[in-house]
Amino acid sequence: MAADTTQVIAQARGHSIGDILRRSASRHAQKAAVQCGATRWTYAELDTVCNRLGRGLTRLGVSRGDRVAVLARNSHAFVALRFAVARIGAVLVPVNFMLTAHEVRFILGNSGAKLLCIGPDFVETGHAAARGSKAERLVWMPGEEPSAAPEGMITFSDLLDQDSSPPPAQVDSRDIAQIIYTSGTESAPKGAMLTHEAVLWQYVSCIIEGGMTPGDLVLHALPLYHCAQLDVFLGPAIYLGATNVIIGKPQPDLILSLIAGHSVTAFFAPPTIWIGMLRSPQFERSDLTSLQKGYYGASIMPVEVLLELQRRLPQVGFWNFYGQTEIAPLATVLHPQDQLRKAGSAGKPALNVETRVVNSAMQDVGPGETGEIVHRSPQLLTGYYNDPDKTAAAFQGGWFHSGDLATVDEEGYISVVDRVKDMIKTGGENVASREVEEM
Repeated sequence: MAADTTQVIAQARGHSIGDILRRSASRHAQKAAVQCGATRWTYAELDTVCNRLGRGLTRLGVSRGDRVAVLARNSHAFVALRFAVARIGAVLVPVNFMLTAHEVRFILGNSGAKLLCIGPDFVETGHAAARGSKAERLVWMPGEEPSAAPEGMITFSDLLDQDSSPPPAQVDSRDIAQIIYTSGTESAPKGAMLTHEAVLWQYVSCIIEGGMTPGDLVLHALPLYHCAQLDVFLGPAIYLGATNVIIGKPQPDLILSLIAGHSVTAFFAPPTIWIGMLRSPQFERSDLTSLQKGYYGASIMPVEVLLELQRRLPQVGFWNFYGQTEIAPLATVLHPQDQLRKAGSAGKPALNVETRVVNSAMQDVGPGETGEIVHRSPQLLTGYYNDPDKTAAAFQGGWFHSGDLATVDEEGYISVVDRVKDMIKTGGENVASREVEEM
């Protein structure tokens, strides 16, 4: 087959993170896609913004394979950046905004980020972190609330090219879409490389297992820098053409008012946030009857809290999502019908995941015995960036080693009991379960 024919076929078969927005815009052009503060974009408008932003990034010298880091709270600009970066074949590097400038500098240096996009709350940290890194260009990102850009920084608006046609970029589904850094007890975080196709396979798992539909109106409150909110909820919602409300801080009273004010139907949070909502005086004063789907992760939901949630929100079905950054990140699911029967369990493997609990000899443990969770899945990372030794260790024996210890019962339901090493649980690493109230 001629080389030009091969290229044309590859173009026709293209399926990337950037493509799913374009396809949703063609199906749902005038439907509300994103609302954040005073900004409201339809799918057609979001698609156009991403084209203009992609062209602006290209004009700045960002090209296929270049890393673009973002240090910002949730905003409409964060959403647009996510899809614009994917559309031009660059690599997104979301950065935990609770890190110090020194820690951010490590991620910029390790990833080789060419550009750093900074939200209003992190200008000082971003400038300090960028010194001495390859991120020579700094872009100011608008937040949820109106604010003025600092002098001397390229602004989000500056990047919006006048040409709104799709950027001239060829993106292969096997290209790296993002590098997300895990953190924990080890000496330095590791950058998990995830391809477009790995993330898209994971979207399908989320949609099927989580009962997600185009009719959902989703509230996104947990940080988009973590793949739980970014790829378990925002990505699948855009894929389907659902409507998304974006907020920068997961404050229980604000969440309650937005669920009531926007008739939100789907919401994800770790147990700490659900508990904060239950304890808020505003809970009883808020009309939450629109809420149909409640998702949690990051830690075990106490049975008494789950019972209270089901009593006070009887119309809501609850899902427990468990996983790791390295599997994009959904691995197992506990469905609504099993919440009480299997309380505390992480459920069973998601649609596109094969999961076992094994001993040190890679043999399946018996019911009630403790072993390590291992996975096989097209959702898995291709490796840790610039770290072949840790990559090889993680895939020893042909399975990805999660580092999480668990038991499995007679019906195949997995319960996480401990961690061999500090890995990420769906919903916001350590931050979601212990520090999210301070965000």
